[in-house]
Amino acid sequence: MKKRSLTGIAVLAFSLNSFAQTDTLYSNNKKIPCVVKEITEDAVKYSYPNEDLINSVYKNSLQKIVFKSGRVQVFTESSSLKQVSGVRDYENVTVTAIENEIKGLYKIGDVSSKAVGTTALANQERVKNRAYRKLKIQAAMMGGNIIYLTNQRTEGNKAGGYFTASSSAETNLTGVSYNNVIPNLEEFKKLQGEHKDFSSFEEYKLGGSDSDFSYKQSIRTFVVSNVRDDNGIVTLEGELEGEHKISQFRLVGFTNEYFSIFYRDKSTVYNISVKF
Repeated sequence: MKKRSLTGIAVLAFSLNSFAQTDTLYSNNKKIPCVVKEITEDAVKYSYPNEDLINSVYKNSLQKIVFKSGRVQVFTESSSLKQVSGVRDYENVTVTAIENEIKGLYKIGDVSSKAVGTTALANQERVKNRAYRKLKIQAAMMGGNIIYLTNQRTEGNKAGGYFTASSSAETNLTGVSYNNVIPNLEEFKKLQGEHKDFSSFEEYKLGGSDSDFSYKQSIRTFVVSNVRDDNGIVTLEGELEGEHKISQFRLVGFTNEYFSIFYRDKSTVYNISVKF
């Protein structure tokens, strides 16, 4: 009995010693035991233990490195992004025109917005701010916390002439929404269990021509037939009462009590909260 105990202790000590001989990368959703080879301006190069193949991961998707020496290196690229758990967190969404800032992040989807002044004397800066606000709202509804801006077109007020009509200030924006953290598929499935039938309790809506999102209490049946991973994005296949044309919904986020889904119908986007 004593001999077996000593053997077990020796195995445990060997395992701990082996783990201590590796560096550990902490990404936004997992830990990677490895040997760090190089840290470049925007990425970390590493190899898995007992392998020579060099892999690379962008700093944007890393929280920190714990080296085998015990030293810890934290990456501000990831920690600078704020958490977005729903449409009301839209002010936490960052807008950037620098491509390096979205490398390694999860692509959520395309976003676009348009704002037009109500009169030919409209303040151009206020019109532009409305367009940016709407763009952030759309990204938050989708579960994004940073937008890579691909195009911005702004026109000022134009006075009319004898043959031409006056026009108000206008801003058009297009971009792509990203997030450094996405919902965990396995954790969601654990909370879902064997349940297929759920009930919504609130709805957020943003139309293509709307200047702001709308909110209402909404009790609708939501039947989930399948849950799958689409390149890191969790997709729910099912049927939402009243939406006969929509059969796929994106999981935005979840807590122990409810989860949020996103879908688009033509130029209108929706964010629905559903009870577990």
